[in-house]
Amino acid sequence: MQLLNRTGLILLWLAAPLVAFAAANKNDPYLLVLRGAGNIALVVTSIVIVIVLLRRGRWCTTAGKLLVMLWCVPPLLMSAAHLKFELRKHDVLAASAAEAGQLGPHFMVGYSSLPEVARLAEQGLIGGVYVTRHNIRGRTVEALRAEIAALQDKRRAAGLPPLVVAADQEGGIVGHLAPPLTKLPALATLAGLAPDDQQAKAAEFGRIHGRELAGLGVNLNLAPVLDLKPPVRRNRLDFHTLIGQRAIATDPAVVSAIASAYVRGLEQSGVGATLKHFPGIGRVRTDTHHFSANLDTPVKELEATDWLPFREVLSHSRSALMVGHVTLTAVDPDRAASHSKRVVEEIIRDKWGYQGVVMTDDLVMGAIYQHDVCQAVVEAINAGVDLLLVAYDGAQFYRIFACALDGSRRGRLNTAMLRASEARLARGFPSEQARAVSSTVSVARQN
Repeated sequence: MQLLNRTGLILLWLAAPLVAFAAANKNDPYLLVLRGAGNIALVVTSIVIVIVLLRRGRWCTTAGKLLVMLWCVPPLLMSAAHLKFELRKHDVLAASAAEAGQLGPHFMVGYSSLPEVARLAEQGLIGGVYVTRHNIRGRTVEALRAEIAALQDKRRAAGLPPLVVAADQEGGIVGHLAPPLTKLPALATLAGLAPDDQQAKAAEFGRIHGRELAGLGVNLNLAPVLDLKPPVRRNRLDFHTLIGQRAIATDPAVVSAIASAYVRGLEQSGVGATLKHFPGIGRVRTDTHHFSANLDTPVKELEATDWLPFREVLSHSRSALMVGHVTLTAVDPDRAASHSKRVVEEIIRDKWGYQGVVMTDDLVMGAIYQHDVCQAVVEAINAGVDLLLVAYDGAQFYRIFACALDGSRRGRLNTAMLRASEARLARGFPSEQARAVSSTVSVARQN
């Protein structure tokens, strides 16, 4: 029994700093699983441990007092973290109409709470929403359709443009709304077919995705992947990118042909495509969901290989372009491509002449979030990025929008870039189309 008591005390000493760390960082994306019930359980556990220690007389010794005080810390740290979050949230929600009008259209956010995202939509603090598996889990297609229509109705009532509504339906291992939507194979499975069959099947895949997404009220698909399939096995720590399973092929011509046909199918159904992840993540071995990554390939080599599909598909579609969080060292070794002016303005805008919508990959990914988020946000806007994506953890929107708000109030944002971006967003996502989708869904809901 004495051994068990000592073991228990040792475990309490070891656990106290870990629990305190979790409490202080309760809003971190890595601790998303602890939100809500997990946070309550952590606080209750800390209080119960303090009570048990006091009942057992641990306050009588110096070491016991220290242990009791250690277990009093987590609830205090969690309260401080929650207060900080609420103050930041209040500041964002209190933004003026002019600030919301200037910055809001450039943010797309994932969400769990409909009332919360509806408030952001009504106030013009966001320009789009991202729907994924937790928005459909345990629910019907009709319920999600009605939810999206309700958001669009609120936008109309507020006199604001329709929301861009995005989903991530690539096929294969990335099909976040399938089921209940149709689960299609990855486009990579078409690479071995004859050229005519490749394009016919890819267009069919695009039409199926487009028809089902449009029926939900989704008007932008975050697909297809245009990264070239990596020639070698990636790092074992690559738990999430898994580009070897998602990329279409190693041959740029095959990638271009299949992706072009897929995009045509999507667009025929009234859904826009998003080409990703420029400048290419097939050559990097690091998973940008968690770590920074360098792409060290010379630009001339990339232009002759990896970038061919991007330029080809962009040249004959209205696709958006997603820029990833890899650092293109030959162009800008100091920052990821997603917020590099040298990459976005000098290559994509000036050299390629692309004037469509450019968006970031999810800013909650470790390659950005674990560094100076505010600097990345300001630099992305000033580089000419049109949409900043906050997908995995929608609660981080308040932190990320606060960065843009602070940048605006300090005069650090390029207003000319913001105006040009607003014009691109208007051209890239026709409001008539979004209104038609929303109206169709609203009528269907009423009938």
